[in-house]
Amino acid sequence: MAFLIDGNNLLGHIYAGYHRDPAHRSALVGKLQAFQRQTRTRVILVFDGVAPYGFPDPGKEKFSVLFPAPGESADSLIVDYIERRPDRRNLFVVSSDREIRAIAREAGATSLRCDEFYREMKKTLRERREAREMDKDEQAASALEVSLWAEAFARKRNK
Repeated sequence: MAFLIDGNNLLGHIYAGYHRDPAHRSALVGKLQAFQRQTRTRVILVFDGVAPYGFPDPGKEKFSVLFPAPGESADSLIVDYIERRPDRRNLFVVSSDREIRAIAREAGATSLRCDEFYREMKKTLRERREAREMDKDEQAASALEVSLWAEAFARKRNK
């Protein structure tokens, strides 16, 4: 299974009005990497424009960040990726662009709107956090820790 994501569309949905901020791009990459690790899927994130200097390159086989060649658009890169993929049954195309979504459906891929995907991503990440919390071991405080805390509280009470 693979998710081909129109990065600017998803950013516009998450950070309305502020989607051009490079910090938001980096934050999105971080969220998507966590999603990719949890779901063990392939994620191909496509942004418009040129890669900013120092933009995080995940450098992982199952996570790619693509930028179009100068003079081209992210949409053309997405369409090209869809057309070159031999098996599109397990490809999920995430975009708010009606034309891109129609091309994906016609090619046999599954089309998701950005709001649909974002809800699913948040749900997946929330479940992961809750599972990690359940796996945490509670450790009893050592005698030294109890003694140090007792001293700290006694000092505070005496002030």
